[in-house]
Amino acid sequence: MSANSPPLRNIERSDPAIDTDGLQFVTVKSAALRRRADISVFVPAQARGVDDLPIVLLLHGVYGSHWAWALKGAAHLTATRLIAAGALPPVALLMPSDGLAGDGSGYVAHASEDAERWIVDEVPALACAIVPGCTQRSPLLVAGLSMGGFGALRLAGKYPQRIAAAAAHSAITDVAQLDALLDHGREDWSAAPADRSVLAALLGAQAVLPPLRFDCGREDALLDANRELHLALAAAGVAHRYVENAGGHDWRYWTQALADTLRFFGETLRGRTGSESPE
Repeated sequence: MSANSPPLRNIERSDPAIDTDGLQFVTVKSAALRRRADISVFVPAQARGVDDLPIVLLLHGVYGSHWAWALKGAAHLTATRLIAAGALPPVALLMPSDGLAGDGSGYVAHASEDAERWIVDEVPALACAIVPGCTQRSPLLVAGLSMGGFGALRLAGKYPQRIAAAAAHSAITDVAQLDALLDHGREDWSAAPADRSVLAALLGAQAVLPPLRFDCGREDALLDANRELHLALAAAGVAHRYVENAGGHDWRYWTQALADTLRFFGETLRGRTGSESPE
């Protein structure tokens, strides 16, 4: 490397202490993104023979990529534990990259690429193509952290008939909150209200919203924004669950919080089949 080369920024490395057994890593050409894209996939042994296997998408935050939820957050291990305990039915866990535009795509459409269509259309189609049991009838559940939380909640508002449930941890609630984190502008991002604001997307839903859940750490800089979203949704009569926990904007918090999201998804899936939900 030349002595005049600028230092590398925002380097993310996987945690070697986390077991990767059962994970698959997939690269696919995306028409929406106009380039190759990567996804981490986990299919538990209990999913064999399950028809219309539910698809759970986990969306990462800024600076991250497809491997972050598994290799920093141990998502596949948490899912395995909850499936074994009966708190979550067998699911296919897909953890896509966000399109890898700059420091983060926001999971919205840009002038030259469409990260939203990648998540909503292409990733579920990939699940149907490579995961036995996944079909077009498979329930689609979406969760994310920070920027990924912005994506998950916003997409639930835009696609309420396609998304069976959505959840977020430490969510960005308005796209302007990303500006301090991005080393590039948003001039080519969609400026539609539903692409800029979680509240606008949810209040503008054209059908009944799916079950929603979001949480935030009490030491998180985004706590006030999440509280404001909760109060605004409550004032508008939008059903949702909001929880505050100890913790900050970090993987220690998200790794623990994911278990609550997956239990929530388990309740939702049992409700769809007419089973009684636990207390």
